[in-house]
Amino acid sequence: MGEAGSGVRQAVPAELSSFIGRERELTALASLLATQRLVTLTGPAGIGKTRLAVRTVRALGDRDGLDAVWVELGTLPEQCWDRLGAELAERLAGREALLVLDGCEQLGEAGAGLAAELLRRLPGLRILATSQRRLRLAGEAVLAVPPLSVPTEPSAQPLPAAPSALPGQAGPDPTRRFPVADVAGYAAVRLFEERARGADPFFELNDRNAGAVAALCRALDGIPGALELAAGRSHQYAPAQALRRLGSDPLGFLAGGAGRSTRVDAERSLRLASPPERLLWERLSVFVGSFDRAAVAEVCGFGALTPDTAVEALLRLAPGLLADAGPGRYRLPLSVRAYAARRLAHGPAGDGATTARRHRERCRVVAERAAQLWRAGAQREARALALRELPELRAAMNPLAAGGPGAALEIAVSLWFLWTACGMAAEGRKHVERALAVHPAPRPARALWLAAWLVAAFGDADGADPLLVEAWTEAVHEGEDACLAYLAHLRGTIALWEDRYEEAAAEYREGLELLPADPGFGPGREALRAAQTLAAARTDPASVSVEGGPPGGPADGPADLWARSWVSCAHALVQRHEGRPAAARSELLGALRTQFALDDTLGQAFSVELLAELEADEGRYAEAARLLGAVSRTRPRAGGAPRVQHTVRTRLTPQAFRAAYTSGARTPLRELLPELAH
Repeated sequence: MGEAGSGVRQAVPAELSSFIGRERELTALASLLATQRLVTLTGPAGIGKTRLAVRTVRALGDRDGLDAVWVELGTLPEQCWDRLGAELAERLAGREALLVLDGCEQLGEAGAGLAAELLRRLPGLRILATSQRRLRLAGEAVLAVPPLSVPTEPSAQPLPAAPSALPGQAGPDPTRRFPVADVAGYAAVRLFEERARGADPFFELNDRNAGAVAALCRALDGIPGALELAAGRSHQYAPAQALRRLGSDPLGFLAGGAGRSTRVDAERSLRLASPPERLLWERLSVFVGSFDRAAVAEVCGFGALTPDTAVEALLRLAPGLLADAGPGRYRLPLSVRAYAARRLAHGPAGDGATTARRHRERCRVVAERAAQLWRAGAQREARALALRELPELRAAMNPLAAGGPGAALEIAVSLWFLWTACGMAAEGRKHVERALAVHPAPRPARALWLAAWLVAAFGDADGADPLLVEAWTEAVHEGEDACLAYLAHLRGTIALWEDRYEEAAAEYREGLELLPADPGFGPGREALRAAQTLAAARTDPASVSVEGGPPGGPADGPADLWARSWVSCAHALVQRHEGRPAAARSELLGALRTQFALDDTLGQAFSVELLAELEADEGRYAEAARLLGAVSRTRPRAGGAPRVQHTVRTRLTPQAFRAAYTSGARTPLRELLPELAH
């Protein structure tokens, strides 16, 4: 059996491609090979296991004169499997050598048997295996090859008007200008840029295409093989065009690039799996983001797969999945997910509809759980849960899916806090408006209230009027007292932004009178009390005790940190009125710590504008202008100009005001407030 037919090479293959972003893994693998007899590189197809093995073995050979034998199991005919062990034992007898078994998953269970037998017979042998699965042998050291680093998704950005890049997902508009410096340092972007230049010598990463390249790298999970296939089509498609084609047909787009199609990898991954594992692969395709064992059991554990057998299959498949942020969380690579989703949709058992329904129900429960955490005072935990599950929640808020607009709106309303208090108003507004646009009349009062809030708070207060009227009508018809209370709160907030403080106070009082003891959704009583305190601080400062909580009695239940941050703003107003600027500043810095933790950009704008008033009181007008500039992009457009802005403009020359204001707009807010550094 010769080398060509057996897949056995005396020489290590040549460098396969660029080697970017793998320095840490290269060091770790070299260290493991120095001390362990069996090392397995694991990860999904295309992740770069083979090229990491090539680079490491070649480096060790150049440095230490390593004796290496390479076996390409992916090219080895099945009829040669039985003879492979004997040939290798004969060839390696008496040698101090490193045997590389590349693509060990091709042999199935026989791969582990081959490695175990060779290690037993050849005491001078070490084995480096690359595999989508662990060999599960005693003494095996496993190194999981991670994806290349990708740029994180910018938060709180407007959504594109067109469908999102990938089905079920939403995110920033990839066609908008984006600073190339913000993405150029990521390994996935560097690899894409290098390979794109190879396909198109005129390709250049710049501010016009950086956002689309970053989105492509995220969509392709930072997998080098997929990135190279996509970059290889740069002579045909600009990055934004490539992203659209990837979203509409991932397998078709990637099959047209250079090298092996990712569909081949996906088919191979499924072919190597057992029947229960193949069934789980298919059902996992409903997850557009990451999942854990509990989610897999809940969504995929039915019919031929019980919850327990689904988790068992997941653990066997785990080395071939992408490890996501957080322990025990995984993702399917895009190519595998797309191929598995196609199989699921056309499967004879009709599992697709059932799996999608179970996924949608889980999303509803997760959204309500997050809302309950928020109401219980665990607001950081509520935000973390919602953000962790956001890809799934976005998919479930598709009003054109089987659940329809009603199911989409139910989830969107449960996540009201994410849109209004956690800096994601633009995305929330898009979800709500899309679902309301296709919801038959009558439209639900709760969703209309949320839509009005998002339009008024982060858009045009006048544009909210029709929604307020419709929401009030439907709330009366449905007997939704909580919704009527929240509508009064919203009218009061609009009045507060427009400096109509007496009207705001009256609306807030009405809201508190209408709000049931257990509203079951929305901001809750403490938030409405905080708003009333804020209005009172403007209309009757003497009525606000800065030592206690909001007027109207003690807070019900656990502390609402978000509401308390607004109470701190009210206290700061009173303390400024009483001539205690240091105490006022301390209150505002405390409010900002909570607002930063929750990413409450609206709250940050309000608190910083009050800090600017304190600076102006002390004659530090340039510093006040810098603070105003720092929140100029996040303050509500519905409100008038900050009260202090006129004062600062009159005390500075136009040139000085413009310079300070622009400087603040370009400076991270935390840098302007050193007290918040710790």
